[in-house]
Amino acid sequence: MSPLAIIGIIVAVLLSGLRIAQEYQRAIVFRLGRFQVIKGPGLYWLIPLIERQQKVDIRTKTVDLEQQETITKDSVTIKVNAVLWFKITNPEDAIIKVADYNKAVYQFSVTALRNIIGQHTLDEVLREREQINGTLQKIVDAATEPWGIKIEMVEMKDVEIPEGMQRAMAREAEAIREKRARIVKAEAELEASIKLTQGAREMEGSTIALELRRMQMLAEIGIDNNTTTIVMIPSDFMHAARSVAEVVKNKEKNA
Repeated sequence: MSPLAIIGIIVAVLLSGLRIAQEYQRAIVFRLGRFQVIKGPGLYWLIPLIERQQKVDIRTKTVDLEQQETITKDSVTIKVNAVLWFKITNPEDAIIKVADYNKAVYQFSVTALRNIIGQHTLDEVLREREQINGTLQKIVDAATEPWGIKIEMVEMKDVEIPEGMQRAMAREAEAIREKRARIVKAEAELEASIKLTQGAREMEGSTIALELRRMQMLAEIGIDNNTTTIVMIPSDFMHAARSVAEVVKNKEKNA
């Protein structure tokens, strides 16, 4: 074999060791089966036939946790699904310490979701979603940290409640609204009665004020043309009319 051919083979072998990793990728390099180094992004070289690599994507991944049927603390069967976001922070641990980090994160998240729902009542699940999401994130993050994985966020998407429970909750909400309406009405009536009492006390010592109020009431009633109004003559007018009638009657007798 000519020297030129030998040089060509050597160059080909050397060039075969060139690798390229994208900006969002990292390469875990193994030399004769043992972890050696993490390379990338960009161009790097592996020793042909001695070193091999396994690439991982360090971008944030989204995992859709399928709907889970579970029982709450107050024995109500509900269906819950959630979404989880995570990213690899240590590529070496993600490849070496767990066989399939995607499957491991998914399975542990589903289990943790079912467990945490079982520790809360239905009302808590509906009202305290943010708190439950935060607790679930901490639990899953603590478990996946040794795998070199960071749980960025967990969000419950939908909570499906049995139809019978939905009707019961609707009746309860309606009763609460009716209770509030009655309380508001009672408070308004109490305030109105206090104001009317104060007004009556103010007009009690003033006959003129009482008559002005009577005239105002008559004006308000007279706005409607279809209303027949019966006017009650004030007591002072009645007394004056009787006095005038007696005086006239006495004059007629004397005459």
